[in-house]
Amino acid sequence: MRVGRSPIQGFGVFAEEAIPAGRKVIEYAGRKISRKALHRERAGKRPKKLKRVCMFIYDRYWAVDGAHGGNGAELINHGCDPNLKTRKMRGHIFYYSRRRIHAREELTVDYRLNPRTFRYACRCGSPNCRGTMNLTLPLE
Repeated sequence: MRVGRSPIQGFGVFAEEAIPAGRKVIEYAGRKISRKALHRERAGKRPKKLKRVCMFIYDRYWAVDGAHGGNGAELINHGCDPNLKTRKMRGHIFYYSRRRIHAREELTVDYRLNPRTFRYACRCGSPNCRGTMNLTLPLE
């Protein structure tokens, strides 16, 4: 894998060689932080030297801060038709290939952001793009 300029946004992660379907690609690494501490940091106590926010919410108690001790997985961009899927196992977050990924293809994962929070525009360019990185609310 390599990091490079992304047509989606900023930098992204690209496959250096083909990756078979169902293969573990990378672990999302970083500092494990409690959701309570995360809320304190969002209130202005986040260290100033950390300019990026690359947070993966693991569950209702824990998050992983990829901007602090990450391994590059935090640079994987969102895609509405992603080639990676997320698996959480024993406190770890892994990205697995959903299908065969071609060499030089950008790696993407569906961020699945909460639909009741701020809406983030999607720029993935997929024919199946839903226009937002947030999940859609079911019709009532």
